[in-house]
Parts: sequence; C-alpha cells; structure tokens
Amino acid sequence: MIDIVPSDIEKIKDPENWILQKKVKYADVIETPDIPAKLEVRMMYIWKDGEARPKLAINLSRLSKGKMIGVRYNKDKEWVGGSVCYFER
Repeated sequence: MIDIVPSDIEKIKDPENWILQKKVKYADVIETPDIPAKLEVRMMYIWKDGEARPKLAINLSRLSKGKMIGVRYNKDKEWVGGSVCYFER
C-alpha cells in the first residue's frame, strides 16, 4: 500500500503481521532519453566471525520512473530495471 491514510491503518485486523515504514522520496536525477529516473543501490555485506569489518559481497542497482521502485510500478516505462554497480578501489 502506498500513500496510506490513518483509516487504512485502522482497518488492519492483524497489525502484528504488518510493518509500517516511512516512504523514501527518491529524486529523479538519472538522465535517460525521455524523462529522468530514480536510482536505488542495495548492498549486501558478509561479516565473517573474527573479522574486524564486514565485506561487500554483492550489490543491486535499480532504475525506476514509477511511484515506487519495482517491476509493477514500471510496466509501461522505458530505461528502467536492475543491474550491478562497479566500485573503484
């Protein structure tokens, strides 16, 4: 559910099975041939026992032009989707 109102929360019969999160406002800053896109980068770290710090294992970058980042919000849009990011050492 996006853009919820208090009555939406009041209708929930099993609130212990729901998570209420504040929606992140992504900026449309990635230039594409038609309209700017939003970018989300997710990073997964692995922290082995005994190691001082976690290590980056993999990442996922996603471009979106919809209300949210995800396939169902970008069905009829171009220059959206997922990829991987490369970082300079």
